[in-house]
Amino acid sequence: MKMKRLTLLSGVLASSLLFATACSNSGSESTTKSSGGSGDEVVIDMFQFKVEIAEQLKEVTDAYTKENPNVTFNIQTVGGGADYSAALKAQFASGNEPDLFNNGGFQEAQTWLEKLEDLSDQPWVDDLYDVAKEPMTVDGKIYGQPLNLEGYGFIYNKDLFKKAGIKELPTTLPELEAASKQLKAKGITPFSNGYGEWWVLGNHLFNIPVAQQDDPDAFIKGLNEGTAKFEGNETFKQFMNLFDLTLKYGNDNPLTTDYNTQVTQFAAGETAMMQQGNWTVNMITKINPDMEMGFIPMPISDDKEKNDKLAVGVPNNWVVNKNAPEADKEEAKKFLNWLVTSETGQKFLVEEFKFIPAFKSIDGKGIDSLSDDILKYSDEGKTLSWNWFKYPDGAVQEIGAAMQSYAGDQISEDEFLKKLDEIWAKMKK
Repeated sequence: MKMKRLTLLSGVLASSLLFATACSNSGSESTTKSSGGSGDEVVIDMFQFKVEIAEQLKEVTDAYTKENPNVTFNIQTVGGGADYSAALKAQFASGNEPDLFNNGGFQEAQTWLEKLEDLSDQPWVDDLYDVAKEPMTVDGKIYGQPLNLEGYGFIYNKDLFKKAGIKELPTTLPELEAASKQLKAKGITPFSNGYGEWWVLGNHLFNIPVAQQDDPDAFIKGLNEGTAKFEGNETFKQFMNLFDLTLKYGNDNPLTTDYNTQVTQFAAGETAMMQQGNWTVNMITKINPDMEMGFIPMPISDDKEKNDKLAVGVPNNWVVNKNAPEADKEEAKKFLNWLVTSETGQKFLVEEFKFIPAFKSIDGKGIDSLSDDILKYSDEGKTLSWNWFKYPDGAVQEIGAAMQSYAGDQISEDEFLKKLDEIWAKMKK
């Protein structure tokens, strides 16, 4: 059982989570609840990682509260530069178990399975796209509601590309280097690299060579069984050329550039490209409402067919704490259903969150230019899989740290690839 908090602030202090990058609180005081009737006061504790929607999440829960005045939400947001996974574990260890929290699925779903409520009987399940069901399906049961579909690659500034005279978008590594040279010749910094963040490296950048394997799942299985290695893998050798290119043509001090600084540099027109996803739209347009932007791939070789793809997947899922009070569980499930079936909830998802819906019945076209590019690549079947949720628990953090060591010239390419094998061998146990 969890201990209820009087306010969000006291909850943050109690759990020593002052490093959270954003927090919001939609309610005032929580009260002791009985387990049942519609008139009972219910406090839903939410623990979520998407800093980009912290304000909008507060607004949508306020809208739900207007329709359900007996419900209060306590929202804690831990993301951006903070380690959500570690913070969530600390939350559970402290006894302040949230009712609603996020789970990436695949291996992460297995890790947290004993805490997850079976949501297979929820009304929205049959409306999911098949690809959105995969991360949270365990033994035929669905344990999470996908937040949305997302994609990432290099976001580029169309005006700066035009200024540099780039007429054809690069889709291969040689073309990307040629475009970088053109930009630099015009005094434009090609890349904004937020390599101070382990997840920019360990989650997203590192995923590219994993997704480019002939069979990513078989490759990961081979790593777990000791029959595959990073060292000597041709795809990873190719990938190092892309990594080096971003460093060569990137901003100064990439290892001290955090997420906020990276996005701000790009949004302010200081750089022409950045490795990020459509989740940055709200932040970019808040700084520069008139920016014209789009996606280009993250190529590792000169093979156009293999490289002209965007990484598309489900970023995370809402899950319900199986051990929460019964009234909390039922209200949490009711809220999730309202979020994706009500007119108000759907409007927030598309217009305020700027989410590409994971549900067939919600129209996601025309949200913004980045989402349109993701849908275009998806419709053409030019996508790469997301794989970091399939890694051993904690591996992405150590992989990100190893990539930072390489970017800082502390280890060589050979030492880096060998270190990856050491990390995986250690973490898989």
